[in-house]
Amino acid sequence: MGAQRLAHMDETGIAKQLVFLTAPGVQVFDAPTAVSLARDYNDELIGHVNAHPSRYAALAAIAPHAPDEAAKELERGIKIGMKGAVVNSHTQGRYLDEEEFWPIFEAAEALDVPIYIHPNTPPPAMIAPFLARGLDGAVFGFAVETGLHLLRIIVAGVFDRFPKLKIAVGHLGEGLPFWLFRLDYMHRSMVMSQRYAGAGPLQKKVSDYLKENVWITTSGMQWAPAILFCMQVLGPERVLYAMDYPYQFVPEEVKVTDELAVGEAERKLVYQTNAERLFRL
Repeated sequence: MGAQRLAHMDETGIAKQLVFLTAPGVQVFDAPTAVSLARDYNDELIGHVNAHPSRYAALAAIAPHAPDEAAKELERGIKIGMKGAVVNSHTQGRYLDEEEFWPIFEAAEALDVPIYIHPNTPPPAMIAPFLARGLDGAVFGFAVETGLHLLRIIVAGVFDRFPKLKIAVGHLGEGLPFWLFRLDYMHRSMVMSQRYAGAGPLQKKVSDYLKENVWITTSGMQWAPAILFCMQVLGPERVLYAMDYPYQFVPEEVKVTDELAVGEAERKLVYQTNAERLFRL
């Protein structure tokens, strides 16, 4: 959080960086340990942010497997200056669509702050077919696991229960924007068939929730055709520039967004305004 990171930001023209604890975060520990570590971590991180307030903002770590404590820590995090929470996808194989975890959503909606779902390695029940060909990580497994998580949240009716809830995901929405048509078509058929007790009717189409409650970043996906597609189907106000730092530090990728075939007003949305609005910077 010191000179090297700031120099990297300067090198790539990044004025302000949103920083948070990525996978696996505190979620691999038992619940009491995770609660304690999240609090300590958030206190340390906000200290770094306060040392460079014009350059950094932060999201709070929480322990989803202690939902009430997670909600309290999110509230405390906002009071000390954080801008939302990060959840590193599944927590020991469990997902936030289970109602046990919904106090976290309730707190986020009440505080009007987003939850960022960052990828995690697929859990044991999912990972075996990926491992055989080395596909468990960023090459594919992360996207499959995190996209599944977001879809579970949507299909469970979380956004019907919390209509003002905001969720952000990286890597151009973990592939979901490219499936909008099929998700709507097949979800409608699935609900009509009544085959699954956990997949009832929703108030809106699956794509509507992705357009109204979800924001996506370009992290790790600096490919102009894909970025332009996401801006087209979700709206330019839903797409935020991000570098997948520190996992990928590629100064040249900023050039991709600089040269996107969009107007300057849309480019400013992607580079600046969307982040300011979503995270209240």
